[in-house]
Amino acid sequence: MAWIYLAIAIVFEIAFALGTNATKGFTKLWPSVFTLLAAAGGIYTLSLALRTLDVGVGYTIWTGIGSIGTVLFGALLFKEKITLPKVLSFASIIAGAITLKLAAGV
Repeated sequence: MAWIYLAIAIVFEIAFALGTNATKGFTKLWPSVFTLLAAAGGIYTLSLALRTLDVGVGYTIWTGIGSIGTVLFGALLFKEKITLPKVLSFASIIAGAITLKLAAGV
């Protein structure tokens, strides 16, 4: 169940990051409300995952995969460029996340 909570937390993390861009410095009401709710949801579901997972594993995967999702959705929604160095970095993050999951034995 911890990995399901972590997956949900990652979705919230991506929503939070993308929502922050839409707030225009927290000057837009509804994007700001959305962003704050996404942040709260992400922290809450991460805390549920960390009941079982080691904090180093859970937090690293949450931020790493959340970062990849944010970059990918940023490219789709905001036309940001994905370069070869970014792709190589994604591969490193994914390899690290898989290694952490295997090392955690959970």
